Amino acid sequence: MLKGRLTRFKPGRRLSEGLKTVSADKRGGGPAEDEGASPAGDFGEAQDPFALFEGWLAEAARSEINDPDGMALATVDSAGLPNVRMVLLKGLDGPEAADRGFVFYTNLESAKGRELALTPKAALLFHWKSLERQVRARGPVTPVTAEEADAYFATRPRMSRIGAWASDQSRPLESRFALEKRVAVMTARFNIGEVPRPCHWSGFRLTPLEVEFWANRAFRLHDRVAFRRVSPGAPWTKMRLYP
Repeated sequence: MLKGRLTRFKPGRRLSEGLKTVSADKRGGGPAEDEGASPAGDFGEAQDPFALFEGWLAEAARSEINDPDGMALATVDSAGLPNVRMVLLKGLDGPEAADRGFVFYTNLESAKGRELALTPKAALLFHWKSLERQVRARGPVTPVTAEEADAYFATRPRMSRIGAWASDQSRPLESRFALEKRVAVMTARFNIGEVPRPCHWSGFRLTPLEVEFWANRAFRLHDRVAFRRVSPGAPWTKMRLYP
């Protein structure tokens, strides 16, 4: 059942206000925590990485210029060569989900879709420059259910849904005109009624085995706290790390 499972994020966007420029000598090689950033406090006392992440994401939604839910997604290809790209976090499971994790969507025939099908493990990185913080997570990846994918796809703007039909993501494109022509063809095809989800378009859930929180401190003496567990659903262990 979907009810209560996912928290979907639609963070607001605003122009930054009162950004400060700090000289390198004053920063000591990195921004001081009192120079424009929102202090992270002693987050080493946190017991639940998901609750801590939700709090940081809510702060980022208020301070980032755009896409506070943007995250770098790293996968590996068949030769073990890493691949990384930016995607958007589209859901975070509630605490009642046994496989609680970070949810994102894509074309399953894209590079990342094929790589995750071959090696269903990945890493994520959120970096919020306005807060001078970052969060890393890594773990196994599983497909979302068709019900979840349908529910999310239905929330997308109509032209984004049509684009999912028109784009052979990650494959060679003859020209921009060829893409626009395919969009026009699909627009005519779905001229009346709803645009259904293509079978090659769905989502993935990364269930973390490790989540690390990082906050900038002066003179590169940063705060790092890592949560780790041996398997999904297992208890978390927590430790501080040297910067």
